[in-house]
Amino acid sequence: MTAKVLLVFLGGGLGSVLRLAAGIHWNRQYPYGTLAVNLIGCLVIGAAAETFTRLSMLDSSARLFLVTGILGGFTTYSSFSQETFLMLEKAPAYGIAYAGITLVVGLLCNLLGFLAARSILAAMGK
Repeated sequence: MTAKVLLVFLGGGLGSVLRLAAGIHWNRQYPYGTLAVNLIGCLVIGAAAETFTRLSMLDSSARLFLVTGILGGFTTYSSFSQETFLMLEKAPAYGIAYAGITLVVGLLCNLLGFLAARSILAAMGK
């Protein structure tokens, strides 16, 4: 296993545990934990991306551990947010399309998965 893979693996595990802890702590009747994780992830990835860019640390171990690993395990929404932000800066129409497609098609995919599972389980008598 290369050092880069190990950094992402360890960071991802830590991020996933942090996400679980937030969910256990905040998710009671409303997904506050998910909301908090997504917003915190967006804040941290924005700060990290700018910091790593300004300090010329684009391929650094710290970036792999924090951004790809911890934030990747903590929330993929932060990655979506950062990618959309960068697209909006360079090509606003692409950024808007990307965000819209992700939201609308993501919800439709969720619905299709739900309906498929419901149908299959009903056919199995479950």
